[in-house]
Amino acid sequence: MDWTEEAEEKTKNIPRAVRGMAKKAIEKMAKKQDKEVIDAEIVEKAKNKYLGKEEESNDVKKIAIVRCHRTAEVCPGVGCLNAFQDDRVKFKEYEDEETRLVGIFTCGGCPGRRTGRLLDNLEKHDEKPDVVHLGPCMFYDEEQEYVRCPHIGLIKEMIKSKGYDIKEGTHH
Repeated sequence: MDWTEEAEEKTKNIPRAVRGMAKKAIEKMAKKQDKEVIDAEIVEKAKNKYLGKEEESNDVKKIAIVRCHRTAEVCPGVGCLNAFQDDRVKFKEYEDEETRLVGIFTCGGCPGRRTGRLLDNLEKHDEKPDVVHLGPCMFYDEEQEYVRCPHIGLIKEMIKSKGYDIKEGTHH
């Protein structure tokens, strides 16, 4: 996607560590608005949206990701975050929708003891997710050598009882 000089200039004050991710988000926003060129106006709109300076539309799909507590000791969650950011794999179904990641957290350890409490906390902060994705680390995967969570049924039941839609997986 092409960028105007003015738009490029506006991104220079974004910290280098997150600039690439911010530019992807800006391009995603532009595509949803059928823009072919990124200009300063779309950069400013994205800035207002992502810095909380703009009222959020009710059309935004809020997503939470629950990960395995034990696996989190060796996995920083990069695969989950990148799949979400790039609308890949299990998040591809949302590519034509505006989405926002409202939480990414671990289950808290066996038997998923804090999942419900953290979902309740999201709701208290007016961030109730529309859908909860369960990380692939909670399911058996030969390639990644994940061991299926022995409490996955209990965790899914608890999430459903709170009225949330559940999707299995993120980047696998």
